Formats: sequence, structure tokens, C-alpha cells
Amino acid sequence: MIIGNQADVTAAVLEELDRAPDARFREIMGAAVRHLHEFAREVRLTEAEFQQACALIAQLGQRTTASHNEVVLAAGSLGLSSLVCLLNNGQGGETTANLLGPFWRENSPPMANGDSIVRDETSGVPLLVRVRVVDPAGRPVADAEVDVWHCSPEGFYENQDPAQAEMNLRGKFHTDAAGMVEFVSVKPVGYPIPVDGPVGALLRKQGRHNMRPAHIHFLVHKPGYKTQFAQVYSNDDPNLDSDVQFGVTRALVGNYVRHAGRDPRFGANAHVAWYSLEHTLAIEPGAPRLPVPPIREKATGGRPTLTVLERS
Repeated sequence: MIIGNQADVTAAVLEELDRAPDARFREIMGAAVRHLHEFAREVRLTEAEFQQACALIAQLGQRTTASHNEVVLAAGSLGLSSLVCLLNNGQGGETTANLLGPFWRENSPPMANGDSIVRDETSGVPLLVRVRVVDPAGRPVADAEVDVWHCSPEGFYENQDPAQAEMNLRGKFHTDAAGMVEFVSVKPVGYPIPVDGPVGALLRKQGRHNMRPAHIHFLVHKPGYKTQFAQVYSNDDPNLDSDVQFGVTRALVGNYVRHAGRDPRFGANAHVAWYSLEHTLAIEPGAPRLPVPPIREKATGGRPTLTVLERS
């Protein structure tokens, strides 16, 4: 089609898309083109603004490396990751599925129930975690693989922090006959997402903070069930209702209980107090597909700087 006016552009692109043999591809791309073109018309996008948008998209790719994924960060900060999760889990109701996040690594070390995932002299308040995996009817799911990871009490994940031991605060467990896994760690803290790239520029433009509430990640995998990603959030975190990644749901606010006194399970890391967390994750029947890791390598060089933005 030779273009006669701005309306012809959309029609011409959709006409070409109709040639694609994959019906689902036609559906997705057709809707994307229609919405994108209507967005440009609605806001009367200027040429300068269009160039700025293209530059920002280019920066997302340029800032993504083997140890950092700016694209995943952007999708979360716009609420898209959370929306896609809720559209695809829970059948419109409550679900314990949540965001994968940008820090999952493959091949975390296999561990026995009760082991500690602390692999170096990570200081922090000891934490005992017990998580039960059930099916939609509430029955325990035995022999499910449960991959766990979380940030250090300083706010760094192991693979973004060269100062931490390899695979620190990570481990892979299997549920017992009662659907339980149990491990020892240190209580995580809330942390700021990186803001030295285009995501940071967007947050500053909106007057938003960049904090994530404290949480522990779980990836539950078993044949016959859809692989579930979950983050169990700390009920005492001040940013539960303003998570920069829009990930907090009521089903995933965990009850971190404080206990007075020392406990020998924590060995050299024993404090005068410790915390426990018990939570239940409900998985659904489906395809047990593992995700592509958002990053594949541990960061090198100096420890990153944590910058905290104030919320206006």
C-alpha cells in the first residue's frame, strides 16, 4: 500500500502482518501495532519525544549484561511483570505465584533439609525457614525441587556482589513426604534496585523511590505442575505497599516471627535473638518449564553502590 495519510500507516502494517502463518503471532503483533499506533495518536507524540523513547529502549539493551538485566528491571518497575504473572496464575483468584526477578541463577547447589545456605561469614540475624508446597486441593506435594535465594543483610545478591562467596544465600532443596522444605539463613532486608540506567531515570521523573521490601525467592519445579516463582515478603518491611516492582500480594506477605535467646542450629552465627518463617506455596497443574536465567554470570570488580531515591 502506498501511504496517503497517517491512518494508512496502521492499515498497511496490519495488512502485512496478515501474511504471517502463525495465528498467535498475528494476534499478538496485530494488537501491539494497533495499541502502539493509537498511543502515538492519543498523546500526539512529537518527533523529539519519539527519538527519546527510541534512545531509552536502546539503553535498556545496552545496559543489559551477563550480570545485570535492565529490561527485566524496567518491566517490573512498570508493573508489566506482575500483571503477566497474575494473568497466567490463580485463574483470576489468589495465587502464590510471583515475579522471577533478575537475580536467579541456574545450578544452585543441592542441599539437604535443615542445611544452611550461608556460605561465607555473612553477618545478620539468624533465620529458620519452613515452607510447605501443596496442590490446589491443599494436599502436600512430595519430591518437588525448591530453589531458594535472597539478598544479604547489606542488600546485595551474591551474583551482583563480588565480595560474597560463590552461590552464597542460594540452595536447592526437595520437599519431604509432607511437602516441606526447611533451611537456615539470615534475615534479608529491603534493598534499592539499581538506578544508574534508564530505569532510574524513569523513576526520578515520576518521583518514586526504588526500594523493594525484604523477601526470599522460591522456584518450585516438579513434573506435572507449572513451575512457580514466588517471593515471600517480610511483614515488618515499611515498603510493602509501595514496592518499586509492584510485586507484593496478600498471599505472599510472610509472618517473620522473632524469638528471644540463642539457638544451636545457627552455630557461630547465633545471636541473642532469631527469626522463623513458615509459609505455604500452592502450585498448579501444568507444564514444568524452567525459565531462561535473566543473568548468567557473577559480577566482577568493585561492589556496586546502593543509591536510594526518596519518594515525593
